[in-house]
Amino acid sequence: MQRPELESDPERSFVMDSALSDPHNASAEAGSPANGTTRPPSTPEGIALAYGSLLLMALLPIFFGALRSVRCARGKNASDMPETITSRDAARFPIIASCTLLGLYLFFKIFSQEYINLLLSMYFFVLGILALSHTISPFMSKFFPANFPNRQYQLLFTQGSGENKEEIINYEFDTKDLVCLGLSSIVGVWYLLRKHWIANNLFGLAFSLNGVELLHLNNVSTGCILLGGLFIYDVFWVFGTNVMVTVARSFEAPIKLVFPQDLLERGLEANNFAMLGLGDIVIPGIFIALLLRFDISLKKNTHTYFYTSFAAYIFGLGLTIFIMHIFKHAQPALLYLVPACIGFPVLVALAKGEVTEMFSYEESNPKDPAAVTESKEGAEASASEGLEKKEK
Repeated sequence: MQRPELESDPERSFVMDSALSDPHNASAEAGSPANGTTRPPSTPEGIALAYGSLLLMALLPIFFGALRSVRCARGKNASDMPETITSRDAARFPIIASCTLLGLYLFFKIFSQEYINLLLSMYFFVLGILALSHTISPFMSKFFPANFPNRQYQLLFTQGSGENKEEIINYEFDTKDLVCLGLSSIVGVWYLLRKHWIANNLFGLAFSLNGVELLHLNNVSTGCILLGGLFIYDVFWVFGTNVMVTVARSFEAPIKLVFPQDLLERGLEANNFAMLGLGDIVIPGIFIALLLRFDISLKKNTHTYFYTSFAAYIFGLGLTIFIMHIFKHAQPALLYLVPACIGFPVLVALAKGEVTEMFSYEESNPKDPAAVTESKEGAEASASEGLEKKEK
């Protein structure tokens, strides 16, 4: 899972994966042609508005995605079930991401950039519509009238037959979901035709919220492994090589949030963008969501670790922006977010004497056959106990 963006450059400001753009240089929107012209420097008000907006947009999917992650495991649709990341997955993730990045780099060096971006645009067009539809569905349901003719549908794909039949896709939806899909398709066509920054952000927010909601870490140790590995990955590829820069200059996809620094001067047609990679949102976000579920497991009616990690994220992203202004160079945000998001909750756990409880908290994979078997056996045992009590 690679999340490249543009990084800072002497001619134009490019931000790369998990890096914030330098507001003192002009930044290019993904897909805009380089024309070699120098844009006027952004005003302090425009810079403050841009980075304040990026911070707010980063917080929204983390907050609501974490809340939805608590409920998604109870969903009826197989597609809504969370994907649990294990320690092995977390350890391999930076390696897979690095291979993906190098693969994209070679692709753009060998093949025509135009055709590759056409395929990428179609790919993210479909993914964006599905992600946005899934995101707005709970909110849109409140606006439908009570007498709305809502029919139920099921999309089922299986392989094999008889006892060997295995479900590949089992998705249940209704007429309201189809309406949401239609609205999302309008945004998709807008993005495909115009690549407008608002359409880009709608898809980016949807990807981020879905990532935080549906990607679950099985324990805190796994989260530390994942964040630690990506910490090294981020610093190396942003500061150590120009591979990310090359890929980002060629890569067209809504894998970042953007906000114009010249919005006050040019309105919706502004094109001097500050950017934030979705990786800076999703990776810390799934760890923050895990801590919310840990809070709930303590059954103390407090969300101490969630709010602590949420405040740590704000601190880390704010520090990234501050350092960037000091050194006038794009910064890998995970360099500051990872120590803050891990360190703050651990310090709170030390103060409360709950370090053992934090690191022993475990989530099972609902898609794991062993976990399903254990769940069924537990349910059968509970039912047997209930029958025995009734007989007595």
